[in-house]
Amino acid sequence: MKPISELLKKHDTPAYHIAPDASVFEALQLLADLGVGALLVMESDQLLGVVSERDYTRKVALLGKNSKEIKVAEIMTRDPFTVTPNTGTRACMSLMSHKKFRHLPVVENGKVMGMISIRDIMDDIIADNEQTISQLTSYISS
Repeated sequence: MKPISELLKKHDTPAYHIAPDASVFEALQLLADLGVGALLVMESDQLLGVVSERDYTRKVALLGKNSKEIKVAEIMTRDPFTVTPNTGTRACMSLMSHKKFRHLPVVENGKVMGMISIRDIMDDIIADNEQTISQLTSYISS
């Protein structure tokens, strides 16, 4: 079981974040500009929550609220589950699946190290499976 720190090494960008007093509209613009589905909500170096496209859809759009008037703090998921860099990928996938969320902050000693998505984990599992298949095929062929 590979630790999440291995996946974080593949990220060539820092964990994207936004302030809790930013408008939801600003968060949506940032999500679109970065091509990501969620942002860490941080004040200074402290993790306060996570805001995602899903939060917007369920807590703003479907309720007919105005994204330019609502603050990120009002819709973010507060006190999100976190993992450490040593947490295994399968454990992360299990946590995300059981708790039904797609993004997971990685924190060590109170410091945010990054954020992984279910896509990061699935891509890694697929790559591992392809490598295993290739090795088995090579072994059988020889």
